[in-house]
Amino acid sequence: MTAKEVRQTFLNFFQEKQHLIVDSAPLIPKGDATLMFINSGMAQFKDYFLGNGIPPSTRITDTQKCLRVSGKHNDLDDVGIDTYHHTFFEMLGNWSFGDYFKQEALPWAWELLTEVYKLPKERLYVTVFEGNKEDNLPLDIESFEVWKQILGSEDRIIYGNKKDNFWEMGEVGPCGPSSEIHIDLRTDAERKKVDGKTLVNGDHPQVIEIWNNVFMEFERKANKSLVKLPSQHVDTGMGFERLVRAIEGKQSNYDTDVFTPLIKTVEAISGISYGVEEKTDIAIRVIADHIRAISFVIADGQLPSNNKQGYVVRRILRRAVRYGYTYLDLKEPFLFELVHILAEQFDDTFPELDAQKDFVARVVKEEENSFLRTLENGIKRFEEVKNRTKENLIDGQDVFELYDTFGFPDDLTDLMAREAGMKIDIEGFTKALNQQKKRSQKDASSEKSDWHEIQKDESVRVDFLGYDTLQAKAKIIRWREITKKGKTFYQIVLNQTPFYAESGGQVGDRGYIQNLDKNEDGKGEKISIIDTQKENDLIVHITKKLPSDFTANYQAIVSENLRCSTENNHSATHLLHAALREVLGTHVQQRGSLVSEDILRFDFSHFSKMTDEEIEKIETIVNQKIRENIELQEMRNTPIEEAKEMGAMALFGEKYGNSVRVVMFDKKYSVELCGGTHVSATGKIGFFKIISESSVASGVRRLEALTGEKAYNWIQEQNKLVKEIRSIVKGNKNLKDDVNSLVEQNAILSKQIQEFQEKEAKNIKKNLLTEVKNENGINILIQKIKIPSADALKNLSFELKNEVENLFAVLAADIEGKPQIAVTISPELVEERGLNAGKIIKDLAKNIKGGGGGQPFFATAGGKDLSGLDKVVEEAYEILYK
Repeated sequence: MTAKEVRQTFLNFFQEKQHLIVDSAPLIPKGDATLMFINSGMAQFKDYFLGNGIPPSTRITDTQKCLRVSGKHNDLDDVGIDTYHHTFFEMLGNWSFGDYFKQEALPWAWELLTEVYKLPKERLYVTVFEGNKEDNLPLDIESFEVWKQILGSEDRIIYGNKKDNFWEMGEVGPCGPSSEIHIDLRTDAERKKVDGKTLVNGDHPQVIEIWNNVFMEFERKANKSLVKLPSQHVDTGMGFERLVRAIEGKQSNYDTDVFTPLIKTVEAISGISYGVEEKTDIAIRVIADHIRAISFVIADGQLPSNNKQGYVVRRILRRAVRYGYTYLDLKEPFLFELVHILAEQFDDTFPELDAQKDFVARVVKEEENSFLRTLENGIKRFEEVKNRTKENLIDGQDVFELYDTFGFPDDLTDLMAREAGMKIDIEGFTKALNQQKKRSQKDASSEKSDWHEIQKDESVRVDFLGYDTLQAKAKIIRWREITKKGKTFYQIVLNQTPFYAESGGQVGDRGYIQNLDKNEDGKGEKISIIDTQKENDLIVHITKKLPSDFTANYQAIVSENLRCSTENNHSATHLLHAALREVLGTHVQQRGSLVSEDILRFDFSHFSKMTDEEIEKIETIVNQKIRENIELQEMRNTPIEEAKEMGAMALFGEKYGNSVRVVMFDKKYSVELCGGTHVSATGKIGFFKIISESSVASGVRRLEALTGEKAYNWIQEQNKLVKEIRSIVKGNKNLKDDVNSLVEQNAILSKQIQEFQEKEAKNIKKNLLTEVKNENGINILIQKIKIPSADALKNLSFELKNEVENLFAVLAADIEGKPQIAVTISPELVEERGLNAGKIIKDLAKNIKGGGGGQPFFATAGGKDLSGLDKVVEEAYEILYK
């Protein structure tokens, strides 16, 4: 059975048992600030467990892309060293939301493993929760009895403690006992020597867990107590790579056809065979693993950068490059060549990578080139640090220098240190990093209190009415306090709302809620809504003040002006996206956006700077579509397959359900899947103007544009500027010709000034040469001078050094009323007499209230106090004769 067949067999098995097959969520979480990356199969279903949403089916199955490289779940250090840990992996899962439970889940798991996949029963072991006195929980007798019935005895049932067999979502929330299935992949001879039962959960590389069945039947409260959930859920996860290894009978995940196509390609590129030498084997495994993580994260919308998820991608990539450079002698970019191999492997499972393989490969190659430019120097610097380090602990400041100057992530330096039998001062590194960022961790964080429930409801849901209205009656159903950067805010959840929560690049609505129960003055209390956000699929309204009455009826009112301006910009991004694809090509894909009432920002995949002609053509197309006043066609709750057949463009990195919303402006021009709000017809946008084009990252360009009144005001400002320029040049001809004429005249005058300054500098040099005095073998020149520019001072200093041997020169210069100092010392004096221009300049600069620096043979300084130049000359003699 191939890996593809193993995966499809799993999905088919549960589909036959009435499970709905759903797509994997993108690796970048949406609306969940608690996760950096999706790291488990249940992550995309968290809202269903929390009661914040209704699943499309009570039975679901899928294969989920997962990444574990940060926080509690971090396998990065183990990757490549052993044969079964990965950064990126697939998690096969089947789910029951209040439907079946232990009596069905466990027999199905056994049936699939032993009857369908034909895994030998004698190699399988199961664990059940042994109970916990602290929580007053008994043995999971139900799971025990189910397994006893399946296995026919208790011999292969193992009791597991709370750590191994009780799963919790977090400090609070749904939780429950789990039952794991482990497999013993050792040889028959090894199995005869030691009973596999004794090795379960003992970190044996050949006795591994392959499937975990979690039975969520409790809720952990803030006071640590457990209460029974009203509904019982099943949450399972099976590591795909481990399963394939077990089915194919391999000793390593990397020996399966999940990895062999990548490994063979690395062998071909490097000329080094896998399975020959431990260090090169580790390097090849690291590369085969890391390219999967890199490629899928980029395909899901996260580019390498120096922040958050982007930094994680960059550090994984650099880790792989360094392994190839050090152990496989790969001095040129090579990772990018693996992207197409990977895309082909997953073309029918995760087609988003295949659709973007050229883009992903280009981004990876650019990142490789960037890091390779500094890698060799960084390795040399590491060797210097290593050789002078005592007590086997590399100083945190050195780790930071490698990070800041050479682009070495701290975990890469840590890896290199461990290879040399050393450690790094991670606390010192963190301190240096925080000092550079000039912000404390406390300021960057926020604190949230528990939710205060106003209306008790098993399922907290919010109906969004904002597509059809800007006002609606509502009730408060929960609230909580949040503290961010020392300021207190409040989050309010309404049972229904017209407020759009920030999502898909569109900012959250603002406005107010007003108490419909009037006060003594005849008016109800009004609470301003300063922002609207999504949190775990809840729409939360941000306020600075709490209502005085939580049980009252409220009218929720969105600011019409702000919403309309935002809608103008959002609809314009759809028109812009279509125009970009028409002018630049269909390789253009949206990579990010910001849609506010003030501006629209649109990031897209493209590998060259746009020309003025291309920008003008795109503006022309968009404004033509605006003038056509195309009516919005909006189709809600459209089956996803039907939407795709219509040609609706989906954004990579977004998670779409079985039903989607389609936004269309002329079915032949712009059809996109979108949850945002839009104008009813394009004519309302008024006017569209691009104001900037720039690079965001490798292969990604950014356009910023204005619409409506703000675009008109921008044009008016440009016209005003043109009139001002016309009045300044006072020309009677074409403005362009007048400006060109001034530029030409300026160039002529600048050349004349330069020639004059060069002649003046020659005269100054001629006079200075007569002032040179030789004392004790040193030619001394310490003078106060007037010179036209800083460049002239620098050139003069170097010319004097070239013409006068053993020179010690200090020139205290008046440059058009501003003081500057230049210290020049011949190299032989630096070596023989220990003189250092860089150190001397710092002392002299104090006299002109300034500062500067440089190298031992040449340094400069500027300042504010021209009167201090005389003191510079005086002190220079004192320094020389110390």
